[in-house]
Formats: sequence, C-alpha cells, structure tokens
Amino acid sequence: MHLWWLDAVLYEVYIRSFADSGGDGIGDLAGIATRLPYLRDLGVDGIWITPFYRSPMADHGYDVADHRDVDPLFGDLATFDALLTDAHRHGLKVLVDLVPNHSSNAHPAFRAALAAGAGAPERDLYIFRDGRGENAAQPPNNWVSVFGGPAWTQVADGQWYLHLFAPQQPDWNWRHPQVRADHDTTVRFWLDHGVDGFRIDVTHGLVKNDLLPDNPPAPGETITFFRERAEPHAWDQDGVHEIYQRWRAIVEDYDRRDGKARALVGETWVADPRRLARYVRPDELHLTFAFSLLAAPWSATAWRSAITEDLAATAEVGAPATWVLSNHDVIRPASRYGDGDGDGDGDGDGDGAIGLRRARAALLTLLALPGPVFLYQGDELGLPEVDVPPEARQDPVWERSGRSRPGRDGARVPLPWSEHAQPFGFSAAGVTPWLPQPDAWADLTAQAQASDPMSTLVLTRGALALRRALACLGGGALRWRDDLAPGCLAFDRPGVPGAPDQAGLTCVMSTAERDTTCALPGRLILASGPVGYDGVTLALPPDTTAWLAPR
Repeated sequence: MHLWWLDAVLYEVYIRSFADSGGDGIGDLAGIATRLPYLRDLGVDGIWITPFYRSPMADHGYDVADHRDVDPLFGDLATFDALLTDAHRHGLKVLVDLVPNHSSNAHPAFRAALAAGAGAPERDLYIFRDGRGENAAQPPNNWVSVFGGPAWTQVADGQWYLHLFAPQQPDWNWRHPQVRADHDTTVRFWLDHGVDGFRIDVTHGLVKNDLLPDNPPAPGETITFFRERAEPHAWDQDGVHEIYQRWRAIVEDYDRRDGKARALVGETWVADPRRLARYVRPDELHLTFAFSLLAAPWSATAWRSAITEDLAATAEVGAPATWVLSNHDVIRPASRYGDGDGDGDGDGDGDGAIGLRRARAALLTLLALPGPVFLYQGDELGLPEVDVPPEARQDPVWERSGRSRPGRDGARVPLPWSEHAQPFGFSAAGVTPWLPQPDAWADLTAQAQASDPMSTLVLTRGALALRRALACLGGGALRWRDDLAPGCLAFDRPGVPGAPDQAGLTCVMSTAERDTTCALPGRLILASGPVGYDGVTLALPPDTTAWLAPR
C-alpha cells in the first residue's frame, strides 16, 4: 500500500474565501471544482477543505450543527461527491475537516440538553455544571475561552456549560459513549463517500481534567500559540489518545478493504515535541502539524532548534514531522516576518518587501525538509495579512475580546485570481466578497503572477515540480551543515541509493543581516531571490534561500 501522505504537499482550502460560484460573495464547493486545474498545475498532492457542514456560522463553519450534511451556503452532498470525483480525476487527494471538540448550540443534541433541564441524561453529552458562590452565580472554575472572556455560559435554569471557544460552541463530553459512537458514525459517513482522510480540529482539547479544577493564574502576556502550559487542566489530557486509537482502527479497516491509504491529521497545539509526538504513535494519528516553525522567530538558530527537536521526537515513534508555516488562524508569513515592532503579530510598522523576501525564503526551506508539508491558500502568491476595517470584521474573536484583538479575518480575505479590481475573479464581476479585498492586490493575482518569472507563484510551482522530480526530497534523511557562516541555516538531503541522477541537494537559508559567502561547489537549482554563484562560491543576500546540487 502506497502511504502517499508520508511526503505529500497538501493545500488548505478555506472554503469561504477560495472561489465563489454562486455569486453571493462566499466561496463554495462548486467554486473549488472550478479551480482544480490550478491546484493540479501548482503541483500539490491534495487539498484539505475547511468545514462545509450545516452550521449557523457563528464561527464560520467551525460551529457544526450537522456533521453529516452540507450547508446550503456551500452546496449539497451531490456537489461534494462531484467535487471529490473531479479532484481524484486530477490526481488530488481530499481531506475534510472534523470538528470533534464542540458542536453548535443549534445542534439537536444541545437543544435537547437545554430543554431537558438540570440533572437530565441529555445534559451528560455536554459539560454542564452548577456554578460557584452565592446562588451559584459564578462559573464552575476560572477557565477562559480561546476567543476571550470566560469559558462558561449560564443557562436559564442556573447551570453553566463549558465552551473553550465561543458560547455558540459548547464542548462535547468525550467521556460519554454516545458522543464517541456518534463521531464514529461521522468518520464512517465521509469514508463511505470516498474522502482520503481528515484534518481533525483541536485534537489536544477533546478530553478535560475530570475534576475541572481551576487553572493557575493567567500569565501577564497574551498566549499567542500554545496554551497547555498556562491552562494544564483544559488541554493535552492523556484521555484523548484512546479516541485516536479508535479512529485509526476504523480507518485501517477501510484501508484493508480496498488497499488505499487514508490519513488522519491532527491540529495539535502542544509545545513540547515529545508530547506532540505521542499523537502520532503507530496506533494513533498518521500526522500532526509541527507548529514550532510557525511560532519560531526569524533566526537560523531558532529554526534549526525547532526542526531538530521535531524530527527527533517524531522519529522516536516512527512518524514524520508535518511542516506548516500558516493557516486560517494565524498572521500570514509575509506580514509576520516583516513585522516592524519585532513581536511577530503582524501589527507593527514593518517593511513589506522584507516580509515577502523572508516568506519566500521560508517557503523554499520548508519544501526542502523531510516529511509532508501543508500550504495555506495564498502562500503561493505571497499574500500579506490584510488590515480589515473594524466595521467589516466578522471573526468572533473581535467581539469576544472586547474589540481589543482584531481576530483572524486578515488571513481569510478571499483570494485574488484575476482582473484589476475587487472581487479579483473570486466572484462574478460586481459581487462584493464577504470580506473586503485591498486594491493593492491587483498586482498579486494568480493571473498577474503566472506570467512573471520572478513571482512567488512561479517560485512555488518550480519548487513543487523539483520536489516531485528529485528523489532526495520529500521523505528521507536530513544532515545539518556546520561549515557555513553564522546566520545561515544549511542542511543536506542525501542522495538516494540506486538513483544515480539523484545525488542529493543542499538547502541554505540566510537570516543574517548582511550578505554571506559560502563555499559550495555544485549547481544552483533554485533560489528564492537573486544570488551570486560561480559554481564554487555562493553569495547569499539576507533573507534568501538557495537549493544546490552536486556537480
């Protein structure tokens, strides 16, 4: 059986912002189908589609009311089946999103729990508790929501329910066998439709400490990425692992039936690489995102440390590291790396040119690492974060934080495909997209970049073509080089025995502040920006990555 996911490059499709076929300003399943040739020609191996299930859209689809049906906003089951068939015809795998930590408050099970009242068995499917203090008027503990504010909401009869995200997203009680059985049914439902696997939302959050004790006092700084250290009772509990063992068994049963390999991919925000690796032990998930590079500052030392630790931890359990630099929840790399105030949150008075150079260099380095890679839509265009006007913001983070955090809308602005003005080919002419696109994107459309040999799109296509063509890329070993100048991250991807034309590759990324010179005899294969090279000495400007092969 070919384990295609071991070295695949997958592309995240944030469905609302990818392509609109219906003329309502919101992306949909049929819109994805129209862009499959683009994805095939880009050179990715498959796509992950964010939730398209029935939902009131309080969190733009991550509040699921029915996990086994398509929301009319995006199409219907027939539309999905047609998309899946077409994607497979184009040689693309398809992963769909599972959202098991919580449901929508419009889910029939939660509505039944509210109607049944305190103490009723229906409430056991969620996490309801009595409050604390006089008249039980205080939440059961001090837990906070990822989106801001308390993680508890009180209902009419006085009890409180837990929601680690928005109040419209009550957390399931994963200790309950009915919750587990229902999600098993969902997994089988989409496998029966023919999907190639699942990206699983919030894999580290499903099980909570049974006693629901208070977390330690909140740290003074904002928790940007990893919360399990500050909130140890809400995240990364040992009980989550038996859930993934159960799903792995289901998936492997399907694999045995038809000889096809399917993948379970976790969104696991756990900082400790060894604890992260527990999620990809041989009987659990196949892959889980290594978010360490996403959180790392622009530094060769920081990158090397993160890569080394992730590779070592996953190797201990026989799994690959799964690399990612962006997604629909974080600041886009071109803005994160160009942030002028140094904190990486994208809100500083940064230099857009520096940010783009670093994003291109990071992308090329990412694609040279061993193991699978996930790209986020727009990475291939070098799109920056958008400062969405306050009146247009729709992310619940904006309101839940008291309008102190802008939220994630800036990374979710609809893609610019063509033309010179909004909607840039995302929707039909004259349609207003659900989030406004900046005028400056006229030069960043896929159409404009396709004919520019120096564009990020052309760079990405070239890198992905080489990754497929060179046997030393994708899976395999990595060997660090220590013979280059400070500020350079350099590693070799050794050649493959029995492939005489695949003698290996060296990747060099400079995070130095000035030009560096490296003695590297060979051939220049690809670079993220202009470099000097005479076949022996490489002159590498700051914020640039080069791929070289031996002569």
